[in-house]
Amino acid sequence: MSEASSSDVILSVEDLHKYFPVKRGAFGRTSGYVQAVDGVSFQVGRGQTLGVVGESGCGKTTTARIILSLERADSGRIVFNGEDILQYDRERMRGLRRNIQAIFQDPYSSLNPRKTVWDIVSEPLRVHNLYPRAELRDEVVKLLEQVGLRADHLTRYPHEFSGGQRQRIGIARAISLKPQLLVCDEPVSALDVSIRSQILNLLLDLQQELGLTYIFIAHDLSVVEHISDFVAVMYLGKVVEMAAAEEFYARPLHPYSEALLSATPVPDPETHRERIVLTGDVPSPIAPPSGCRFRTRCPLATDICAAEEPLLHDAGEGHMVACHHRG
Repeated sequence: MSEASSSDVILSVEDLHKYFPVKRGAFGRTSGYVQAVDGVSFQVGRGQTLGVVGESGCGKTTTARIILSLERADSGRIVFNGEDILQYDRERMRGLRRNIQAIFQDPYSSLNPRKTVWDIVSEPLRVHNLYPRAELRDEVVKLLEQVGLRADHLTRYPHEFSGGQRQRIGIARAISLKPQLLVCDEPVSALDVSIRSQILNLLLDLQQELGLTYIFIAHDLSVVEHISDFVAVMYLGKVVEMAAAEEFYARPLHPYSEALLSATPVPDPETHRERIVLTGDVPSPIAPPSGCRFRTRCPLATDICAAEEPLLHDAGEGHMVACHHRG
């Protein structure tokens, strides 16, 4: 990702690892580890959007939770604005939370049903004591208007809104502290197709207006294409391909990326894309295959794929791929 590297890098994830112990038996003995995140590295430039894609269980959400400090990494570094945030103590972490916020997947469960819109959106401002009480209401109304809601929505509860409106409330809460980085964990996957483009366009408008940086996690490659500057593809805890979005969609290199893109609908009825059907199931993250983790499903697999793990290398134009037979 040379383009991101040459710009002002706001976030750098370096060799990140997170294993979850598997407990068995009456005494809860550890019988193995789920290798959820296994050596993930990437960078995000200030004001850019990195789309992270992959099947369920590939480790993209765990990576996001570590960046948000909702999970503790086993090893690695997360450098935000030049500082390793994994070394922060409780007090410094409080300040960090103002700069890194999240938009969650399900607008139905991410909002407290017992709280009004006023309670939900004003809570971060009250916790961090950012505004005098006399100015607080005006600031909350301004936030609602930024996301396409009205002042008279303040006294309503989440159940009185549609899914798209609830996600707008969640976005208003996320931007209330004026963060620099937003981690968007599949923010449109639970919404109707007719609403998704509205929310995506809102996120793009807010990025332009507020100078936000996004990590956008999704499994829908057409959504990622619409919003991302760069794309990282994950498979079984590892990043297997990274490139500028335009380059990635024009020339996917990893066989897994090709299969994902072949399953994405093409809006032009004149364009025919041959579907690549992968055989077999995703291996267990408790006991992943030797060498390349994709080799058990890969049509290009040879002996070297089982013997040696492919490392990410530059295949030209900053297009990074982890494959012995590509690039």
